[in-house]
Amino acid sequence: MLTWIIVVMVVLLLLGFPMMVPLLVASLLVFFLIIGMDNVGLLMGQMISGVQAWALAAVPLFIFAADLMTRGHTANRLLDLVQSFVGHLRGGLPITTAASCTLFGAVSGSTQATVVAMGGPMRPKLLEKGYKDSFSLALIINASDIALLIPPSIGMIIYGVVSGASIGALFIAGILPGLLLLVLFSVYCWIASIRMGIEPEVRVGWMLRLRALKRALLPLGFPLVVVGGIYLGAFSPTEAAAIAVLYALILEVVILRAVKISELWDVAISTGLITGVVFILVAAGNAFTYTISFAGIPQALLGPVIETIGDSQVLVLTLIAVAFFIGCMFVDPIVVILILTPLFKPAVEASGLDPIHVGVIVTLQAAIGSATPPFGCDIFTAMAVFRRPYFDVIKGTPPFIAILLFATVLLILFPQISLWLPSLAS
Repeated sequence: MLTWIIVVMVVLLLLGFPMMVPLLVASLLVFFLIIGMDNVGLLMGQMISGVQAWALAAVPLFIFAADLMTRGHTANRLLDLVQSFVGHLRGGLPITTAASCTLFGAVSGSTQATVVAMGGPMRPKLLEKGYKDSFSLALIINASDIALLIPPSIGMIIYGVVSGASIGALFIAGILPGLLLLVLFSVYCWIASIRMGIEPEVRVGWMLRLRALKRALLPLGFPLVVVGGIYLGAFSPTEAAAIAVLYALILEVVILRAVKISELWDVAISTGLITGVVFILVAAGNAFTYTISFAGIPQALLGPVIETIGDSQVLVLTLIAVAFFIGCMFVDPIVVILILTPLFKPAVEASGLDPIHVGVIVTLQAAIGSATPPFGCDIFTAMAVFRRPYFDVIKGTPPFIAILLFATVLLILFPQISLWLPSLAS
């Protein structure tokens, strides 16, 4: 059975079908061979139940808010703020890029939106300063991964829905790991700049810094309102998403006037298309998980391994990290989260692991997969935005992937990096 499923899915992917088609065809195959086509209504029921969770309402709202701010002045104002404070350091421009991606991630929650918003203005500056294009592209797509850890994170919303973990706690737990990645990337940028012989920029005066800070105050209010409101218990993540849309509308349409009212229809259409893709993947992934679980495939594959490692938390987390890392290299991270999270739930419960900590590990692997060959989605986004061939985009990624994997090891060995802030909020 497993062989047939793999063959069917690989063939369909090679023929160019989008991921939801192999998932649904594989599910129908299991029904045809094991469950019986008379019960195919169960498949539809699983697809519907997969998108019924109220928490998923936050997804289109955060996407809409991110699209508004990508089209507006938020990205440039955050970038100018960061550059005014760190641009004079050795490696100041790439550090500015990484820090700006982190800040914009706290606005958008989307790795692809961050690639577009931050990569557009920063890549020409990096090239003009003398940085290699392979380094610049790799930095942009990997620093954008921080957006998946810094709240609001769509990946964490999906994980929370599937696992039942608190999405608000997940948001808060991702802050310190995201900042850890920023520090690690900044250190690497500093070392790389010394090796390339790149001189720092001229230090700007405090007047320019204060002016940049003043211009960025309103954009900086976005993560403060969203994360602060969740942290203080003022509203739920779904309510925070609605507030994020209102904040983005007031900021970009009314105050900054960067987005015209006539453009909101185009923003809504773009949000609807992306949301449709995400929800179809969620529905198809839920159906696929149900069918392969009914067929006993996960139990047969993972059962012996889980029994071997027992209740060792480090080994369970290592197995989870490896499985999600490999899966996200080949398949959309949302699909991997949907399929693998329920499969590892018994092992997580048996070992006594905190599902919030597991969620951070899982989301980090999804972030790594977004920029890891062969099929990381940020790679193809960069190819489209910067019009560069595949191998030019991935050429400089190995050092950044190594840093991300090192961060994974740190999070496995020191869970308080993830759990300290949620413990303060509880």
